[in-house]
Amino acid sequence: MLIRELLAKRQPIFGFEFFPPKNDTEAETLFHTIADLMPLKPTAVSVTYGAGGSTRDRTHQLVTRLSQETDLTVVAHLTCVGANSDEIKTILQRYDQNKIHNILALHGDPPKGSPLASTPETLPHAADLVAFIKQHFPHFGIGVAGFPEGHPATPNRLKEIDHLKAKVDAGADYIVTQLFFDNRDFYDFRDRCELAGIKVPIIAGIMPITTKSGMLRMAELSGGTRFPASLLKAISRAANDEGVERAGVHWAAEQVRDLIDHGVAGVHFYTLNKAKATRKIYETLNLH
Repeated sequence: MLIRELLAKRQPIFGFEFFPPKNDTEAETLFHTIADLMPLKPTAVSVTYGAGGSTRDRTHQLVTRLSQETDLTVVAHLTCVGANSDEIKTILQRYDQNKIHNILALHGDPPKGSPLASTPETLPHAADLVAFIKQHFPHFGIGVAGFPEGHPATPNRLKEIDHLKAKVDAGADYIVTQLFFDNRDFYDFRDRCELAGIKVPIIAGIMPITTKSGMLRMAELSGGTRFPASLLKAISRAANDEGVERAGVHWAAEQVRDLIDHGVAGVHFYTLNKAKATRKIYETLNLH
């Protein structure tokens, strides 16, 4: 089923995101993690995508396996960086053959240490990728990324919303946000989208903090994640990693509860390929 059809039911949907494994051993471990989360009955699962060879191939392998061996709705991430239109069309044809018809269309980042030069055939922006998919695979459903705290490459927040609207105008069905820790940032983002004429559903991205080292990596990778002082206080009071995880899961659960109370279209859990934190949030909120 397409994500837009699930969103049309006007009930919050819940998605789990995973990243592709680095080797066959990790692939089996990840598949067991996903199996551990299946009793939670997520609306959809998605798999991230790298522009480089092995990462890209493992994404294809994982989404295909999930589609064939489970009854989950699968969303495949797809980036336009480092691939020309012919390569992207081949990838989409492969997904079509495997009945994978939900795509999260992103610009993406070049693999570390190997910057990729654009060619005339490369789709330069995520909006171009959305338009390409709509042109050649009109039966596909398409999601795009949104940034409640601002896009790190676009400090001008007005232009940032213009870029997002261009993706929606090109044919995107819904928006999935990057992670955030203060729901006020999400509500403000949602209001600004409405002012800009963006009418598609917006799914909130949530990532529970489970370790202090993970929080530091999160801050480095995101390029601008805002950690509210009350969250930092809760983390600082924790005596060990178990306490950090309890505080992080509690914070994320309260975020989800508040989002549901305020009519969120859906919640997208960044699982980091682990089941425990997401499962605890479900148990806390009785989302089964």
